[in-house]
Amino acid sequence: MLGVSTEVVDVCVAGGGPAGLTAGLLFARAGANVLVLEKHPDFLRDFRGDTVHPSTLMALDELGLAEEFLTLPHVELPQLPMATAMGPVTFADFRRLPGRFPFVAFMPQWDVLNFLAESARRYPNFRLIQQAEVTELIAHDGTVTGLRARTPEAVLEVRSRLVVAADGRNSLVRHHDLLQVAASRAPMDVLWFRVSKPAGERLPAVRSGRDFFIVCIDRDEYLQVAYMIPKGGFEAVRARGLDAFRAAIAAIYPSLTAALTVEIDDWDAIKPLDVRVDRLRDWYRPGLLAIGDAAHAMSPAGGVGINLAVQDAIAAARLLAPTLRDGRTPTTAQLRAVQRRRELPMRVVQFAQLRLLTDLYPSAERPGTDKPLLARLLRRFPGLAHVVARVIGLGVRPEHVPSKPHAPRLEAMTQEK
Repeated sequence: MLGVSTEVVDVCVAGGGPAGLTAGLLFARAGANVLVLEKHPDFLRDFRGDTVHPSTLMALDELGLAEEFLTLPHVELPQLPMATAMGPVTFADFRRLPGRFPFVAFMPQWDVLNFLAESARRYPNFRLIQQAEVTELIAHDGTVTGLRARTPEAVLEVRSRLVVAADGRNSLVRHHDLLQVAASRAPMDVLWFRVSKPAGERLPAVRSGRDFFIVCIDRDEYLQVAYMIPKGGFEAVRARGLDAFRAAIAAIYPSLTAALTVEIDDWDAIKPLDVRVDRLRDWYRPGLLAIGDAAHAMSPAGGVGINLAVQDAIAAARLLAPTLRDGRTPTTAQLRAVQRRRELPMRVVQFAQLRLLTDLYPSAERPGTDKPLLARLLRRFPGLAHVVARVIGLGVRPEHVPSKPHAPRLEAMTQEK
């Protein structure tokens, strides 16, 4: 039987993804005592978002970390081209964006998370515990006062002034109906797989056609492929057989035919992603705040999920850290202010994903088209690519990291050491 271990901190973050680690880093930088709990032993999980947009690079720059971050292996794309049946179009053109980073950086998410974790560990008041699966929240008189987690060594009981739920679309707060989902739609699903790159050939990263939409992320040694299918359609794909699946991909990218035959040899090589686009009615209750996918699940369209999560974390830390640093508990009004700050950007992106981009993807509810609305608009109005770049690259309401943290409690801790 596992023993019980107790921790007391200012902020306990459930989830070590982009939102959780950014929040942990920023709260610690501001002087709060922070504990981040991550259920996995490491960050080496494939088939996760890899796009780091200018808004995130600007935040890292404000932290003095951008140059170090960009020494990690990555690919910079100043434009996102898309091949369509009507011809090539530029989906987004970042070259006119203000600032030092007029591009999207493609970097494996495990490298991003390792970098954020190592950067946060430079603060003595930050800790990350991995293999710590959060199992329940602790509440008293309607206020969340901490949480419990299971680790290999013990049951961990954490008491905190604030719990940040950054544990994704399957968050504990959703699973236990602690915060209610207000609206939810499921536009499509995604099948992820990896395949070797054809020698000497550069494939279009995005291709759109009648009844298909596919994205190839170049990871240097191989391609990570996202193949969109109608919502709930994976069993129908399986019923048609693996040969039919490989043939469908080869019809889009003929040069992958040989690699598909050898490397996609069973269904275990294909990972289905259940796509949802939803949002919570309220992101908070006394003592608790949800951010990132826990508050608003996004589709992979535009690769904006990571960057919205990071922006949520910046806003939360900026609005709440002074209170926590002073040893006080954020009020419900302060928690509500975070949602009010971040709800408009989230709604704009979700509207675009569900309306403007909807006919890019295959659907069981409507016939496919090889002339999707967005592609037609981009061909007729090429300047729209700059607008798209601004919306997905910087967001409707970019957040900025405070330039000078005031952290008397951190200084006191350092002096004690």
